Amino acid sequence: MKIKSALQTAAETFEKAGIESATADAEILLSHLLNISRGELQAKSFTDAEFSEVESFEELVAKRAQRIPLQHLTGQAHFRRLTLKVGPGVFVPRPETEVVTQLAVDALRVSGNANPIAVDLATGSGAIALSLAVEVPNAKVFAVELSSDAIKYTRVNFADLAPDAVLVQGDLLDAFPELNGTVDVLVSNPPYIPDEMIPIYPEVHLHDPSLALYGGADGLDVVRSVDSAAKRLLRSGGTLIIEHADMQGEAVRELLLASGWRQVRTHKDLVGRDRATTALA
Repeated sequence: MKIKSALQTAAETFEKAGIESATADAEILLSHLLNISRGELQAKSFTDAEFSEVESFEELVAKRAQRIPLQHLTGQAHFRRLTLKVGPGVFVPRPETEVVTQLAVDALRVSGNANPIAVDLATGSGAIALSLAVEVPNAKVFAVELSSDAIKYTRVNFADLAPDAVLVQGDLLDAFPELNGTVDVLVSNPPYIPDEMIPIYPEVHLHDPSLALYGGADGLDVVRSVDSAAKRLLRSGGTLIIEHADMQGEAVRELLLASGWRQVRTHKDLVGRDRATTALA
């Protein structure tokens, strides 16, 4: 079968399934299957090249049309400079979290310490923590994840990308007591969807783990836990960074101000929506 026609058929299938990134997903799946870059795939398509792995591609297309996440089919997710191993049981990192990560990178770089300490609570795949370790190599990075399903992927990512970073499995509330009062930057992308709210996309509500999505009646139960842990871990003047939903900026600011944090400020993502709130200890 010709690559061009296979891509067109796959894209049409995805469009019928309601997948917005139909053409891109078709190209990503076939380039992954053929173990070539998307650029190489596009060049081969332009020259009417053929491929023989038709049945395997059709199986991938059928699964994606069922709204199985693209990253579960390829086994990887791209995040900033990283390629992370992901799959069922671990939260797939989102592009908007890259903006949150940049806030943490910037805070580490201006911390004033030669070897600043960073902590990522509820690290999931390790996207934030590993980005900090790679982009601020003088930092000492620590991360905690509760889920046994997720941490299987996290451990592989840490071993592959930042073996000197510290990963533990456990509850973020009492993680890293040995770091109490010494942390320069604490960042978290906690579960923050209210329990009764169902995410729009099937890839999310059917395939992302509930533990990584839902945060109690108002969505802020784990944010409150992050607040508590951060007050214990951060040094005076240290920076707290919490990702949240676009409609939660005011609520998170009020929560942190009531808890005694200073210089509380909400930041927008690349499309202008409230995405993270920062504060100083």
